[in-house]
Amino acid sequence: MRAQRTSQLVVLPAQSSLPARTDIAFPYQVDSHGRSASAGYDDHVRQMIEMLLFTSPGERVMMPDFGCGLLDLVFEPNSPELASTLQLSVQAALQRWLGDVITVQRLDVVSQDGQLSVHLSYVVLPTGSQRTDVFGQGGTP
Repeated sequence: MRAQRTSQLVVLPAQSSLPARTDIAFPYQVDSHGRSASAGYDDHVRQMIEMLLFTSPGERVMMPDFGCGLLDLVFEPNSPELASTLQLSVQAALQRWLGDVITVQRLDVVSQDGQLSVHLSYVVLPTGSQRTDVFGQGGTP
């Protein structure tokens, strides 16, 4: 007697019927209910980019290569050359640490009026949403 094989089709629920993903907000804060504040996935990705930009290499003990060194350049003279150097550093860090989460569409590091700002247009791969954000630390006028 032979055993018969049967195949079953497993139907997964549509992605829109799944609950929305929430992550702990960065920087850590408490919401109005006294719980850890949360952030949607797109906001969480923006927060991850912010962490990457403002973390200096060597700052994290378990990941000494993490970061791009933006804050290491606070006291450097603001110039177009500095902006070009930083653009390469930011591009490499984004590709290395967040390449599986985002696709960078446009990256501009702008040096203007004593302020260095990073203009980033990207697509969040898991959600497909397109975002444009500006990150920067202003100097004294």
